[in-house]
Amino acid sequence: VQLVESGGGLVQAGGSLRLSCAASGFTFDDHAIGWFRQAPGKEREGVSCIKSRRTSDGTTYYADSVKGRFTMSSDNARNTVYLQMNSLKPEDTAVYYCAASPNYYCSGLRGDYWGQGTQVTVSS
Repeated sequence: VQLVESGGGLVQAGGSLRLSCAASGFTFDDHAIGWFRQAPGKEREGVSCIKSRRTSDGTTYYADSVKGRFTMSSDNARNTVYLQMNSLKPEDTAVYYCAASPNYYCSGLRGDYWGQGTQVTVSS
């Protein structure tokens, strides 16, 4: 099982980044997949989650702090999820992790599998 994030970097406030998470080694369609982040000295927090494709609607959920600015999407043919981050703020600075769990719904996303993380730094 492998989750590999990419796309992090340094950006000015107001800018955009697109993170990718490529999954392998498990049945992508049977898993809820989410993005988490952890800033220095803070606890890890959930950012977004997308329901398993088996639910047929692929509903996504977002933390209040990123609603309207971040968009999560899934390319099932590529077993990859994305996080488009717009209007970035310095408080978005964190290591962003991709996680998956063998559950159709985001309520069951407990992080059975984790990626290595990608650093996002937003300068003011």
